[in-house]
Amino acid sequence: MTLVYIAVFAVCFFSSIIGAVCGIGGGVIIKPVLDALGAFPVSTINFLSGCTVLSMTAYSVLRSRISGASQIDFKTATPLAIGAAIGGLVGKDLFSLVEGLFDTPNTAGAVQAATLMVITIGTLVYTINKDKVATKRVSSAVACALIGLILGIMSSFLGIGGGPINLVVLYYFFSMETKEAAQNSLYIILFSQAASTIRSVLTMDLAQVSVALIIGMVVCGICGGIAGRSINKHIDSERVDKLFIGLMVVIICINIYNIAKYTGLV
Repeated sequence: MTLVYIAVFAVCFFSSIIGAVCGIGGGVIIKPVLDALGAFPVSTINFLSGCTVLSMTAYSVLRSRISGASQIDFKTATPLAIGAAIGGLVGKDLFSLVEGLFDTPNTAGAVQAATLMVITIGTLVYTINKDKVATKRVSSAVACALIGLILGIMSSFLGIGGGPINLVVLYYFFSMETKEAAQNSLYIILFSQAASTIRSVLTMDLAQVSVALIIGMVVCGICGGIAGRSINKHIDSERVDKLFIGLMVVIICINIYNIAKYTGLV
């Protein structure tokens, strides 16, 4: 089990670095990779991924705010975040509903993997072509909250915290550039993941999850956030976009493997 823990901690640390650089939280990497490792049940992976993402985003948002380097548009991002927090709770219930439809948790895992793969492909296509797409500037608080609600539902259901979906929404609906979108995305993820994690703590049987594992993942999330912020300061938006595109390709491949594994094809 020690080797499994080391592998899990390494995944969480490096995922949190990339998550902090790109503004995707890291859950979109942690979730499919831990699924592929198959060391824990799907619901446990969702919770562990959430703990890591929560710690990383909390550090990144607070550190940016304290340092005066924050690019968060609170007028836009706060209603988005509140909507995402409510959506996060709904998404948890939706996953529980889907999980209850099948005889084994593996089938629910296959549904998650397939949905995440489709969304990731859409995100990749948009990101490659975003310079050709006319964007909008949504300003209504009600519209922001509704958009956040949908983001929260999707992110919580997929167990990824927010990730690439947030960036596409911020690019298209709010005309944000890459680094600005990354910081606002982390702020939204912080709210949605906090609501989702609190819900899990209150409803899950945490006796099956090692305290040492939870603490280790939280530490990895914070350390990854520290490293990611440092890297982000030294690279431009174009390189962030390239990293993000490469990451999407990797995630698509991992999800193809996970679908095959959960459906018994491998």
